[in-house]
This record gives sequence, C-alpha cells and structure tokens, in this order.
Amino acid sequence: MDGFPILSLMMAVPMAGAIACLYAGANQARWIALLATLANLALGALLWANFDQSAGAAQWQFQEYAPIFGRFSWALGIDGIALVLIMLTVFLMPICIGASWEAIQKRVGEYMAAFLFMEVLMIGVFTAQDLYLFYVMFEAGLIPMYLIIGIWGGADRIYASYKFFLYTLFGSVLMLIAMMWMVHEAGTTDIPTLMAYNFDPQVQTWLFLAFFASFAVKMPMWPVHTWLPDAHVQAPTAGSVILAGVLLKMGGYGFIRFSLPMFPEASAQLAWLVWGLSMVAVVYTSLVALVQTDMKKLIAYSSVAHMAIVTVGLFAFNQAGIEGAMMVMLGHGLVSGALFLCVGVIYDRLHTREINRYGGLSINMPKYAVLFLLFTMASVGLPGTSNFVGEFLALMGIYQVSSWVALVCTTGIILGAAYMLYLYRRIAYGEQKNADAAAMPDLSAREIALLAPIAAAVLWMGIYPESFLAPMRADIRALEARIASAAPAGDSRIKMGPVLPSADAHHMEDHAAMPHEPASGEAH
Repeated sequence: MDGFPILSLMMAVPMAGAIACLYAGANQARWIALLATLANLALGALLWANFDQSAGAAQWQFQEYAPIFGRFSWALGIDGIALVLIMLTVFLMPICIGASWEAIQKRVGEYMAAFLFMEVLMIGVFTAQDLYLFYVMFEAGLIPMYLIIGIWGGADRIYASYKFFLYTLFGSVLMLIAMMWMVHEAGTTDIPTLMAYNFDPQVQTWLFLAFFASFAVKMPMWPVHTWLPDAHVQAPTAGSVILAGVLLKMGGYGFIRFSLPMFPEASAQLAWLVWGLSMVAVVYTSLVALVQTDMKKLIAYSSVAHMAIVTVGLFAFNQAGIEGAMMVMLGHGLVSGALFLCVGVIYDRLHTREINRYGGLSINMPKYAVLFLLFTMASVGLPGTSNFVGEFLALMGIYQVSSWVALVCTTGIILGAAYMLYLYRRIAYGEQKNADAAAMPDLSAREIALLAPIAAAVLWMGIYPESFLAPMRADIRALEARIASAAPAGDSRIKMGPVLPSADAHHMEDHAAMPHEPASGEAH
C-alpha cells in the first residue's frame, strides 16, 4: 500500500457522508451514516492488515505530507499506538449510529452529520504529525460533541454543553501558547522530530504544565472532572458511548505523544503530582459512584476512576505501566461504551435512569441480564475480560516504582467491584416492584447486534491480549528508552528487574533520536 493515502481516505469517507446527511431525509441520513461508518471500519481493517509489526519495521507508517501554508502542513502518519486507537474509533462509530436509529427522531440529518464529522476529527487527532494540525483536530472535536449534547441532550443539556465546552477550551489555550513557543524554539512543527528534541529542562516544566492543563481536563483527572458526569447524564446514549469510548482517550494519547517524550525531565519531576491526583481520583470518585442513584452518573464517575489507573500507569516510566495504560484505555473504551448502551436500552423503554425504578430484570429480560453481567464483570476487571490485563499491567508497572501508590490504586479495584455489583444487583435481581419495569420486553435484534460485537471484543481482549499489545510494543519500548534516563527512582523494595536488556535499551535510545528510523530494538 505504499503511496496510497489511506489515512486521508479514512477522513474523507465520513466527511462526504456528513455532507450528504445534511441534504438527505431522516431515513436516508441514517443509512448514509451507517454505510459511511461501516466503510471506514473496512478501511480500518485494511489498515490493521497492512501495518508492519515485524522487528525492524519503520516506526511511522502510511505517512502523507502536503504543505499548506507557512509551517502548517497536512502531515499524517501512524505508529502502533495510534493504530489501536483508530481501530477503537472506527469500531464504535457504526454501533453509535445503530444506537441512535430509533432514539433520535428530530433533526436526524444534522445529528448523523455531527457524528460523522466527529469521526473525521477523532481520526485526525490520532494521525496528525504536524503540531498545529493536531491542535486544530483536537480542539475542533469539541464542536460536534457540544452540539450533540446541546441539541439532542436531556433537560439540562444547555448547562452541560456549556460546561463541557468551557472546561475543555480553557486548558487548550495554554497548550496552544506552549506549542507556539516550541515551534519557535525547535524550528519545526513535525511531531516525530519534536518527540526527539531536547528542550531545556527548566523550560520543560512550564511546557509540561501547559499541556497538562489540556490533557488533564480531557482525561478527565480529579479535580477538573466535574464536567464529565453532567455531560454523560445529558448526552443521548450514543453521545455517551463515543465520549467515554474515544474522546476521553485523547488525553491519555496526549500524554503518550507529547508530555512524556517531549518533556521527560519535567514528567519525572512532576510524576508525584500525577500520582497524587490519580490516587485521590481512584478512591474519591469510586466512593462517589457508590452512592449514585442515576445509572449514567455512576458509570461516569467510574470512568474517572478507571482513567486514573491510566495516568498512574503512564507515569510509572516503564514498559509494563505504559502497556497497561494503553490496554486500560482500550478496554475501558469498549466496556464503558457497552455499559452506556445497556443504560440506553432500558431508558428507551421506561424513560428513567433512576436505579430504584428497576429490579428483577433477569426475569423478563434474561438476554439483557446476561450481557449486562458480562460488561459489569469486565468493568470490575474479572480475569478473562478486557480490563483485567490492562489493570494488572498498570498496577505492576507502578508497583516497581512506588508500592504505596500501587496499594492505594488497588483499593479502587475493590471499590469498583462494590459499586458495579451493587448496581447490577439492584437492576437485575430482587423483587419486581414496578409493573412497568416488569413488563419491559427483552433485547430486540437491533440491540443484540449492537451489544454482541462489543461482548466479543471484550472477551477477545481478555483471552488473547497479545493481538492488541503486539502492534504497540515497539513504540512503547522506544518511548521507554526515550524517558528511561529521567525515570524517578521509586521506593518499592521489591524490583521486578529491567524489562529490557541494557544493550537493547541503549540501542533503542539511539534509534529514538531519529523519529523516522526504526524505533524497535527487537531485531537485535
């Protein structure tokens, strides 16, 4: 596929679909959106099949470059980390369209166009290799989500949409200022070049904090997480799925792509800040989730706790932690999306998210109860499901650095089991106190078609995680080699030993300085 602009095509297909939806009738818009997202899923499968995972392969593949004006250019390319996040995006998008098939009845064309436009921007974030192009894609993604919440959301949708927009925009202004200084200092907007550029350690702290202001809100990290529960509660079901499934992952991607490789010394010096905020988030938001009466709010707070495991793993500065963080992002994207779909299924029937209005659904909705149980167990981190692998690796990674941080974060796993099993018991078991809930029909064929692929992916990730780790491993090792010299010493008395032989690490450190050269030392 040398020379074939598949990345541009994956952005052009949903863009063309979005324009067509604006001029189509309601039913036609649904079919156009579904076909466009399925076409992109097929292109994603083609991308995966042609991605070179062999030892010694180039780090950046499918590169495209076209100058636009000044230093701004249309520069695209992916590594293994971007590949898996793109696959998560194109996998969830047809499911979101299917979830909106009957639920959205007003301004259907505009709704479908907003979702397709958002897919363009999400893929743009993961493929951009120009600093300013990344910023445009990263920020423009706010617009369709703002409209989806503000137009098709619940009763307090205006408040939630403004809060979402203002929170995320504020941090990004600081990031833009930092980007402009970096371009002036390094003389380039090329992201792979900047990843290997050695900025002054004293300046790195300010640059790190400017980027942190944006990525922390996007994750979201405590205490700038308060926009998330409001956004989830007010968003339509598909909006919650894509918000939890992909948009939150942009913060984690930003840490991997920018904060760690570009500012390694500052990342190490401020790791204590990230660990502290993450530990508070894991415990505090888990306890808050435990007392929620609204299903969506409970799952939203659980997302904050899970994403805190991601930041802890990333700032462990070792291969296990970073691999675990990536796996948690992927697993959480699938599981949280599925849980929001499960809430949407019963909300469409009873038009309430209050937990106490349900009960005993395993009697009249056995298929629903089985799938809901699978996703509940996956959220808890049951071995054999997607979240177990990521949480285990992330906690193992941070344990090598700080046993205390690992201990506190592990309590989040226990609290997660408490609030998720408590939710499931109140929804699926017990007496059927409400006749209207007891009369609800089981899953329709459309609803099974939406949930079954996610169930299969959750089990696939849990049983054979290597298929997801393999494309990322060389890039994670290159990142580890880049940040190894700055890694914090840690306090753990028990060391797992180096993940890589020292000769391998030195070899890859040389390669990491050349962004367009092979980034893996696996061949040696």
